[in-house]
Amino acid sequence: MKNRFLTTFVSGLLLSSLSLAAAPYSVDVSHSNVSFKVKHMMVSTVSGNFSGFSGTYDLEKGVLKSLNGTVKATTVNTGIVKRDDHLRSADFFDVTAYPEITFGLLSHKGKKVTGNLSLHGVTKKVTMDLEMGGEVIDPNGNKRSGFALSGKINRKDFGLNWSKALEAGGVVVGDEVKLTVEIEGIED
Repeated sequence: MKNRFLTTFVSGLLLSSLSLAAAPYSVDVSHSNVSFKVKHMMVSTVSGNFSGFSGTYDLEKGVLKSLNGTVKATTVNTGIVKRDDHLRSADFFDVTAYPEITFGLLSHKGKKVTGNLSLHGVTKKVTMDLEMGGEVIDPNGNKRSGFALSGKINRKDFGLNWSKALEAGGVVVGDEVKLTVEIEGIED
């Protein structure tokens, strides 16, 4: 009787500690998005995204504990081939020299996350807003979770300096870039 109680107690502790441990997830690219917006000629906004990206993250009781993501800069897409080729050139992303953009979580406080963003050979701390989407079990029995990050960077902080001045004032490409990362992951 005593051994059965001890076995049950130890088993219960092990199971409860497993449920408290951070759960690892892999990004489901088919249900995720990495996008940006930037002013063009100071009167309109150009939107784009990256089709090639991957990542992993850990959740513990619905709290983001780690996040590492990689974006293939060659996969930039604004819907205009000529513009995309220019973005891939040395004027902007210089994908030959810097084929990847990476982000690694450093800290999470409330609805803010801070991480190292590496872009165009420059790494800087960036703070973004976090919106957790929750966790569910899909029809195939997989545990899924989701969240969104949004924030702004100054492209010139990362050495993306190309632009042209307009006769009427202003520039062709704005300095502020709005970033949106919408992630759905599958527990590993």
